[in-house]
Amino acid sequence: MDELAITPAEWRVMRIAWSKKAVTSTEVIQILTPMMGWKDATVKTLLRRLVKKGALTATKHRRAFVYRPAVEEQATIDQAVDDLFSGICQMRAGEALIHAVQQVPLTKADIQTLQTLLAKKAKSAPDQVPCNCLPDNEGCNCD
Repeated sequence: MDELAITPAEWRVMRIAWSKKAVTSTEVIQILTPMMGWKDATVKTLLRRLVKKGALTATKHRRAFVYRPAVEEQATIDQAVDDLFSGICQMRAGEALIHAVQQVPLTKADIQTLQTLLAKKAKSAPDQVPCNCLPDNEGCNCD
């Protein structure tokens, strides 16, 4: 998947589009205005941006446009996570994951999958991951 930079506000719109599969701007406005306090024009701007980015498609239906996701939800989430972790120090990635696990609600099945994955990963894990902040770790103060 090509990189798709979605802003926090755009994520709100995409979550609605993924949930409903097809949605009009009026429906998005009705959902987001009470939650976010946004004006109609804000929501319409976000929808236009997402169409321009290729995240949504827009089809004219009578007097309204119907918006549908043009990208898969899980693939888009995975790309966002990859983008986040590629931009932070590898030495801090573990702490970030620990924070995420503490903050995010998980099902028992999610926890079991994580435990299995971590047990497998532990078999070949290094004692320390290298810093990737500076070339050749020159002047790195991450540890």
